[in-house]
Amino acid sequence: MTTIGILGAGQAGSTLARAAIAAGYDVVIANSRGPETLRGLVRALGPMARAASAADAAAAADFAVAAFRYTPSDALPVAELAGKVVIDNNNYMPWRDGNFPEVDSGRKTIHELRQEQLPESKVTKAFTHVQFHERHLIRVPSDALPALLRLARPAGAPDRKALVVSSNYPDAVELVTRFYDDLGFDAVDNSPLSESWRSAPGTPMWRHHVDGQSRDELIRNLERAQRITT
Repeated sequence: MTTIGILGAGQAGSTLARAAIAAGYDVVIANSRGPETLRGLVRALGPMARAASAADAAAAADFAVAAFRYTPSDALPVAELAGKVVIDNNNYMPWRDGNFPEVDSGRKTIHELRQEQLPESKVTKAFTHVQFHERHLIRVPSDALPALLRLARPAGAPDRKALVVSSNYPDAVELVTRFYDDLGFDAVDNSPLSESWRSAPGTPMWRHHVDGQSRDELIRNLERAQRITT
């Protein structure tokens, strides 16, 4: 059984844990306050989930998710994540995070900065343009589900949506492609990390993050992206 270490138990981390467990994965989840604060969440997620410290979750993981925003001072379990794929689902939002000159100038993407924090891991941008909360405005009962669950479809479904994956490591892209498929999505490879700006907030593909887009639509929208630097 594959075990996912989810570092971050907010809306994104807890929703991704729910989706992964439904797809048959074991989950070890951590937050910055300690595993004892996650008892209610683990109880709700069921027997395939357990809480741990960040270091223990990283050590137990076959692959991991960094479900929190990037800050230069992040204290990450670097040794425990060495050699492992780490999915980064963060988006660069200066209004929330402040400005990073390397990103604003176009010299680096926010995910390349995360890769520098985890030099021995295989950082992969994924799950950055699918909502982990309900749809606004709710039109039908299913809109109350997080989009990660609401938009999922079986392989071959005519209305299946696609999600982007970017990494400097082809084997990491393959892993995330399989994970996407298990969760009900096609994948579009937009590698390497230096190209991940094409799926950043404000780009053509981003405008479809509420109700999703097909694989062909996503490919076209990635190609239409134009980089704006300051």
